Amino acid sequence: MSTVKTTPEAASVAEPVAIEVKNDTASSVKSFLSGGFGGMASVIVGQPFDLVKVRLQTSEGVYKNTLDCFKQIIKKDGVFGLYRGMATPFASITPIFAVSFWSYDLGKKIAYGLRTEKDNKKAPLSLAEITFAGAFSAVPTTLFMAPSERIKVLMQIQGQGGEQKYKGPMDAVRQLYKEGGVRSIFRGTGATLLRDSPGSAAYFLAYELIKKGLTPAGARPEDLSFGAVLFAGGMAGVAMWTIAIPPDVLKSRLQSAPAGTYSGLGDCLKKTLKTDGPSALFKGLGPAMLRAFPANAATFLGVEYSMRAMNMLF
Repeated sequence: MSTVKTTPEAASVAEPVAIEVKNDTASSVKSFLSGGFGGMASVIVGQPFDLVKVRLQTSEGVYKNTLDCFKQIIKKDGVFGLYRGMATPFASITPIFAVSFWSYDLGKKIAYGLRTEKDNKKAPLSLAEITFAGAFSAVPTTLFMAPSERIKVLMQIQGQGGEQKYKGPMDAVRQLYKEGGVRSIFRGTGATLLRDSPGSAAYFLAYELIKKGLTPAGARPEDLSFGAVLFAGGMAGVAMWTIAIPPDVLKSRLQSAPAGTYSGLGDCLKKTLKTDGPSALFKGLGPAMLRAFPANAATFLGVEYSMRAMNMLF
């Protein structure tokens, strides 16, 4: 798999730089592993907030607010209860993040390829082109993200009513397949894409713009300080979740509800609005925003610094 060297592409937002494609195995391994390190860092930092978000989105009258949800989980299951359902995203995060960043690079190549002869082929990507590349990145990623999210949500909501239906992620996969085949495992794929396509567009656009703004004249984005990387990554996460919460609520409800509850995404939206009103589409906003900055700051910190370490080793 060919990968695009991160630094020159990031710098292209600030000045015209031709895309440098690395086809060697070492570059592919570095890209894959750095995305994995970033993803694992994100899960470790963000899992407690994600658990609370899902609990708030899928329950009615159980928790008063975000803080009460945290308190009840810790009281019942201890601190480690905040990491319920982490096995699935932790195990799947490496391929998911690898595909996401690879797809974003591919989206940028497509944007360059769509330029006409009159366009400057070496000119920096426009905001529209960066937005397209970010939105495009969600398409391949959703094939991995949707089933992972389905299992994660089911594992996270366990214990609210005392029922332990699934022994673990693999048991959940087996039971879902037995109940409804592959379609059951991939339930919520449309909602996942609806969340991640505009969300990823905002995510990568914010990251590129903030990196550009923080890069001193004549410096390279790869030389950004520890604090600058944290800030750019964190704000990228905030930008994504600012617009991603409504489809995320629908995704969580679709993926956690018993079979037959909703006939599809539109039916889920209709029933949610009828039963709980428009405010229901913003349930979980608090923990999502609390998670957005630290989790995504950790993601890009993991990506940037693991890449730097690997560049020194090989």
